[in-house]
Amino acid sequence: MDKCTQLLPFVQDLFDDRDAAQKAAQIVNGILKARSPRLSEIARVMKGNEAANYKVIQRFLEAHDPREVLLRLFREQAPFVIGDPTEMLRPRARHTEYVGTLSDAETSGYWLLLLATPFHGRAIPCGFVSYSSKTIAQEASSRNQHHLAAFAQVKELLGKRPLVLDREFSYLELLENLVMEKVSFVIRLKTGPHFFDEVGNPVELSVPVGKTRIIKKVFYKGKVQVNIVGVWKKGFSNPMWIMTDMEAMLGLAYYLQRMKIEEAFRDLKSLLNFQKLMNKRRTQMEKMVALLLVAYTIALIVGEALRTQLFPEDCRKHSIYSGPFILIKLNPNLSPPILSLSHSTFSQMVCPVRT
Repeated sequence: MDKCTQLLPFVQDLFDDRDAAQKAAQIVNGILKARSPRLSEIARVMKGNEAANYKVIQRFLEAHDPREVLLRLFREQAPFVIGDPTEMLRPRARHTEYVGTLSDAETSGYWLLLLATPFHGRAIPCGFVSYSSKTIAQEASSRNQHHLAAFAQVKELLGKRPLVLDREFSYLELLENLVMEKVSFVIRLKTGPHFFDEVGNPVELSVPVGKTRIIKKVFYKGKVQVNIVGVWKKGFSNPMWIMTDMEAMLGLAYYLQRMKIEEAFRDLKSLLNFQKLMNKRRTQMEKMVALLLVAYTIALIVGEALRTQLFPEDCRKHSIYSGPFILIKLNPNLSPPILSLSHSTFSQMVCPVRT
């Protein structure tokens, strides 16, 4: 059976329009087969004429917005949501409308801030925003506003779940907005004397090597009350500090799982060549990002279902082979029981329909 037909039920769970689902399934299958989000490479591996396939993809992107379906991938049972930015290098695209310069102020590229929920050893994306030095200047905005826009996408779904974020997000404006919106948070700290006790005395962040220290009810820059936990593991040159509005050790446990989203980025770049996104228009680029993330999620769910069947007793391969690696690199045959199991898992995740 053609894998496009096999993947159609998954894509139909996301797209309400039947024709849109069929076209999207063809493109998603093409992404997985080509291992690339580049339109020309997808068109080449789709059935039929390459030039006609290219036009099919373009017409789909003009008529539909796959960014809207990503929120359906939010997992209700997830204990937290991870946010993490990644740099997308575009060294030969200085004149592309959404490409600016990255942190070194020289390399051409842009950022994608991805939101995801943990799933096994990886993370399932449920939203993103893109921004660059150029778009920030054009929109008279800031990096912080793009961060807030991303979190606004999932605010209604978060409930009591915290956002788990890295050091880029340890700034006062974000914390004040999260507190105002009643969104819990777990954020790794940048170093610096930013904390004060209830009467305004500075709080020193220090912890011995090999130890853990908890500091309760201190104020970040004198304004936002948080709990802090510091851990200095042997062999590391510096301690790690986490601030949260939750119980400190619970926040630390959540933060230690943040690596799941970095593993997802690694899969996206190594298995699906995330960096090959070459669309000239920002809207088209973001739509292709959404389709790529849908393809990745399906690969993750199906690959995890395949794991036990392919490696029932090999614990080493259980740990080194991710779900996407199993489906994309090993290219196994998809039996009806595996498809049924993985589609059931996927369907339960995307329901109920979100607006």
